[in-house]
Amino acid sequence: MADNKKKVEAITSMDVDFAQWYTDVVKKAELIDYTSVKGCMVIKPAGYAIWELIQKQLDDRFKETGVENVYLPMFIPESLLQKEKDHVEGFAPEVAWVTHGGLNPLQERLCVRPTSETLFCDFYKNDIQSYRDLPKVYNQWCSVVRWEKETRPFLRSREFLWQEGHTAHATAEEAEERTIQMLNVYADFCEEVLAMPVVKGKKTDKEKFAGAESTYTIEALMHDGKALQSGTSHNFGNGFAKAFGIQYTGKDNKLEYVHQTSWGMTTRLIGALIMVHGDDNGLVLPPKVAPCQVMIIPIMQKKEGVLEKAEELRSRLVKVGARVKVDDSDKSPGWKFSEQEMRGIPLRVEIGPKDIEAGKCMVARRDTGEKTEVELDKLEETVTGLLEQIQKEMLERARNHRDEHTYVATNMTELQEILDNKPGFVKAMWCGEQGCEDTIKEKFAATSRCMPFEQEELSKTCVCCGKPATKMVYWGRAY
Repeated sequence: MADNKKKVEAITSMDVDFAQWYTDVVKKAELIDYTSVKGCMVIKPAGYAIWELIQKQLDDRFKETGVENVYLPMFIPESLLQKEKDHVEGFAPEVAWVTHGGLNPLQERLCVRPTSETLFCDFYKNDIQSYRDLPKVYNQWCSVVRWEKETRPFLRSREFLWQEGHTAHATAEEAEERTIQMLNVYADFCEEVLAMPVVKGKKTDKEKFAGAESTYTIEALMHDGKALQSGTSHNFGNGFAKAFGIQYTGKDNKLEYVHQTSWGMTTRLIGALIMVHGDDNGLVLPPKVAPCQVMIIPIMQKKEGVLEKAEELRSRLVKVGARVKVDDSDKSPGWKFSEQEMRGIPLRVEIGPKDIEAGKCMVARRDTGEKTEVELDKLEETVTGLLEQIQKEMLERARNHRDEHTYVATNMTELQEILDNKPGFVKAMWCGEQGCEDTIKEKFAATSRCMPFEQEELSKTCVCCGKPATKMVYWGRAY
């Protein structure tokens, strides 16, 4: 148990230093490692396995809506990037440039993609000719590069993995419908798979994506009360189409510009999982994205028949669809328990000689620590039932945490009091003027997170200026 104690103490308490707690968890759980390239990380097997499960389940949901996967180059010629003025201005500070090919300077600089709108537009202008070619509903899984000044594993790195959907439609109505549809796909995925509740809404003009007509977002609340933008969906209207000449011949033989959308989620979701569900012992993973859902730990494994029984239980659980491993290493049981907790494995099954003799085993939940004695012939139904229960209860706890840390402010004094003393979301009315947004950001380091679809009238006046309010907004400090 000394090893167990030492391992737990290696994580800083989240109440003492949340940022250090986060760093400790991603390192101690072996999700990432740092590299000689500043701001870039190695995603280790334990971390990448989580991403694979996110990718697979999200991809399945995309394809149910008619999405097809493609792949475009990672390099963007500078002249292509310059075609959409607002877009290039929005990304200019973060762009990485390739200036040489081998030893020879390039005639034109190449941007390492920070996002692929311009490449898709260049592709679509040749691929779309007629209304019969529409809609185009494409997505690509790839990495992008943004030269961030401040980096943190998963949350903000100079290269990260993501998916980016890019669609083209005949009408503005179809584009808007797809934009909202994909936002709903994201929201459902976060709640049903990641057990992470979100607030859905529209970004203000100040916060929308560069070059977009409108941006919609899902915002999640982390354990420390900071907000995290967890997925966005953008309606581009026909602005990019006009800049790149993407036209189609309609049924009436007239040329029309297409209407486009873009939407994306990233490896930032792994950071969100850690900060929504983790505790001072490490990760707490929802079963649907846990690479290992059940760890079987043999007790006194050198005794005859113990390892064989552990393997038998593993095989039985695999047959009912669980992802299961047996820890047959020569470490002490206490160390194994600690490691299972650190890695966030939802269930632990303990089996030893006395358990085998009694026809029972012990099953422990990672999320609550609750331990239950289970008859071996009822193991399958118990485990599958517990995994479903854990998934459901993790969402309920996260939702309760969010709701308990969502406050209302009707004036600047209340807003400051809440932001300084009660970390979380703050709901407040807004007049619609960017000047008030800027004032709140400058005074309190808080930003508008979204104008939620479910509007409330908390007061008649703007929280900042006192003029008539037009929208209720979620405000908060964010990652």
